[in-house]
This record gives sequence, structure tokens and C-alpha cells, in this order.
Amino acid sequence: MNDKVRNSLFYVGGTAVGFVSGFFGGGGGMLCVPLLQFGGLDAKRAHASALLVILPICIISAAIYIKNGYFDVTAVLCACIGVVLGGIVGATALDKLNGTAVSIIFALLMIAIGIKSVIA
Repeated sequence: MNDKVRNSLFYVGGTAVGFVSGFFGGGGGMLCVPLLQFGGLDAKRAHASALLVILPICIISAAIYIKNGYFDVTAVLCACIGVVLGGIVGATALDKLNGTAVSIIFALLMIAIGIKSVIA
């Protein structure tokens, strides 16, 4: 895939990732990882890069949600403790696991979330 096609894929895909994150309040990373892999990044690099790709939309969406009153201070503070701890454990695990294991775990998680979404 040449650079022009790859960059176009990232622009269009990035727009979809931003829309999903803004609309649902998250989930863009689940789209971003396969997008980055399709664009040629290996599994570990795609997972790590996805965090930085979705950072701006997380900040912007959060500001809009706060402005519109969709914000629960207690829930956010409690969840942030778990997010920080989970992020440390997750980043450490990503470093230790091979790319195939990371891809399998990610696929199983996506399938489980999809099933739960349909059943819920």
C-alpha cells in the first residue's frame, strides 16, 4: 500500500473513529486498532498508537459532555483510580505478550462485547 493510499485510509478511518468516540462516549479505540493494523502496523504498535490517536477526541468529547451536564464527579474519580491501575497493568502485559496473543485477546474481547451488546 503506497503512502498516499495509507494516509487517506487513516484520514477516513480517523474520522470514523472520532465519530464513534464522540457519539458513544468511547469505543473509538476498538475501531482504531484494526484500522492501524490494516494500515500496516503490527499488533503491539497498533494498540499502543491507538491510545494516542483517541486522546484528542477523548479530551474534546469530555469537554462537550461536561459543558452539557453529562458528568458525574464521583463516578469519574472512582473510575480514574481503576483506569490508572488497569492502564499500568495493561501496558506492562502488552510489553510481555507476543503480537499473536495480543490480537487473540483483543478479538475475544470484541466478540464478547458484541454479544453482550446484542443481549443487553
